[in-house]
Amino acid sequence: MILEHVVVGPLQVNCFILGCETSGEAVVIDPGGHPGAIQAILERRGWELTAIIATHAHFDHILAVDALREDRHVPFYLHPDDEPVLAVQREITRSWLGFDPGPMPRVDAHLLPGTHFPVCGGSLEVAHTPGHSPGSVTLIDHTHRRAFVGDVIFAGSIGRTDIPGGDFSTLMESIRRVILTLPDDYQLLPGHGAFTTVGTERRLNPFLRG
Repeated sequence: MILEHVVVGPLQVNCFILGCETSGEAVVIDPGGHPGAIQAILERRGWELTAIIATHAHFDHILAVDALREDRHVPFYLHPDDEPVLAVQREITRSWLGFDPGPMPRVDAHLLPGTHFPVCGGSLEVAHTPGHSPGSVTLIDHTHRRAFVGDVIFAGSIGRTDIPGGDFSTLMESIRRVILTLPDDYQLLPGHGAFTTVGTERRLNPFLRG
């Protein structure tokens, strides 16, 4: 499994592309904008996009979904609790960014806690980590000792909870239950900013110390 990373969209989202050398298939996580940049990576690698995953439904993580699909049947996966969040993102995008992004993408399948999403002979464990949004998920790649955490936790910080659907206590419980139960050497790949590790955040994150 090969990991590619590109920063996309007006809010600088970390978009991740997981590709398979043997099958040529690829999965995109959080395509928040700049579909051309994402497509360029797929073409350079010779990968065929087979699935799109959003760690949560906020507009900055999903704006390029339909542009990447290009009328092909590439399924879009989201936790069911974030479908109501997705439904209001068109208006929120208008308010925040000042343009109309058009209809929000159709959800084809749900990410369910405890299941494993297959990628290149391995899998991503789906863990429900609400608090930033009701349906936020963390995708754990145990083989490569890393987790795609969306906006649950950042290097030195945590996700916002002052937006509709956010809840501080719920977020902190998600971090304790899922993130802090991973070994310290697991890499955390957040939705924005620098990558970090569980151990670093356990020691230095001001929201977690003590």
